[in-house]
Amino acid sequence: MRFAISLALFLFVALPLQGQPKNLTLEQAKKIALERNLNVLQAQNNIEAAQAQALAAKGSYIPTLSASGGWSRNQSTRDGTTTQVISGLPVTSPAFFQVTNNFTAGVNASYTLFDGFARQGSVSAATSRAVATELTAARTRQAIIFQVVTEYLNVLRNEYLVTVSAENLKRDQRQLERIVESNRVGALSMADVYRQKSQVAIDEVDLITQQNNYDKSKADLVSLIGLDVADEYTFNDPLLPTGKDSLDAVIHAPVPSGIAEMTQKAIAARPDYMGAKENLNASESGVTVARSGYWPSASIFGSYSLLNDELAKMSQNRNANWGLQLRWTLFDGFQTNQQIQSALAEKRNAEIALAQTERNIGVDVKKAFIDLEASRKAYDASREGLVSATEDRKIAEERYNLGAGTLLDLLTANANLVRAQANLANSAFGYLVSRYNLEYAIGEKTY
Repeated sequence: MRFAISLALFLFVALPLQGQPKNLTLEQAKKIALERNLNVLQAQNNIEAAQAQALAAKGSYIPTLSASGGWSRNQSTRDGTTTQVISGLPVTSPAFFQVTNNFTAGVNASYTLFDGFARQGSVSAATSRAVATELTAARTRQAIIFQVVTEYLNVLRNEYLVTVSAENLKRDQRQLERIVESNRVGALSMADVYRQKSQVAIDEVDLITQQNNYDKSKADLVSLIGLDVADEYTFNDPLLPTGKDSLDAVIHAPVPSGIAEMTQKAIAARPDYMGAKENLNASESGVTVARSGYWPSASIFGSYSLLNDELAKMSQNRNANWGLQLRWTLFDGFQTNQQIQSALAEKRNAEIALAQTERNIGVDVKKAFIDLEASRKAYDASREGLVSATEDRKIAEERYNLGAGTLLDLLTANANLVRAQANLANSAFGYLVSRYNLEYAIGEKTY
């Protein structure tokens, strides 16, 4: 008994050793997750990379411009003298040393006039991919918010189950005290004492298990939203409908009906579906880029350069060059054909991915709606079961105290009460999760 009392004090007084734990509401947890969750941060990085690619594609419409400059030195050396026969006469050349500098500077510019629509296709594909990346990030944020809500409600559910286990332990401890006292005066046998002590030990283990589940669920939530798991936090949100009356109002409130209507609404709102459409647009542009190999290309160019062996006199030697260049590949060993076939295959895969996404949305909405209805029915059944289990436990306790019932009957009724309380908690929080799941399946909310 002393162990049980010490355990209860340790688990439920829980005085913080390093400051008061900070409480986080659900909205605060959502906000922190959007700022610190690693998946959200990675999605944002992908957006920046995709936008940079789109900007680079648009840059192909701007002329390229480059500047160059250089210096080089040529050194010639001849040692001694050299005799050569010129016109039948020997000619002796003296030794010499010669250094020549070469300074250059220039500007080059070029612009593509036509490249078989490859430029237009590249810009369109890069833009669509950038939009698809942004939509993917939007769906990632929705997924993270739904995970935060699920984990937050799981923490509250486990906290309630800890309370149920603690109350059950206290109730059985009080019953043990009464049984011990009755045994002392000879009203009950030692068998009842040992049986009740065994039940108290089981309750203590159950309380430890529930507390462990509660602590681990808090660690999962803290890690998910991006905080340090070494810090202590409490989670309580007065706006969540966790009380009996507020739960009844929410659970029995009207919900959207018509799976077909909700599915169409989800198709119009879900970022992943819109992203799949953008990927299809990008693949169609990829076909345009691949077919550009069959077209000729045209570009203009120009350059202006300075050259001299003395830096101060470079402007005395100027060179200007400009012109038009046409290029048409007549045969490339079927490389263009291969690129077109690959692009067409990618387009067909994108069409399949779009159809699969639409199919997945329909399944998500229907399953979410089914779960919502099932959790509503489970809550109503659990409410009725808890009322019956409470009364049964009360009657069993009164009969046992009067000697008309057995301890086994009381233990059975008590176990049924604890199970009914857990079922009610699981069904209530399960309904809230199902409601958020339907909202996530439709995907209308943006963050």
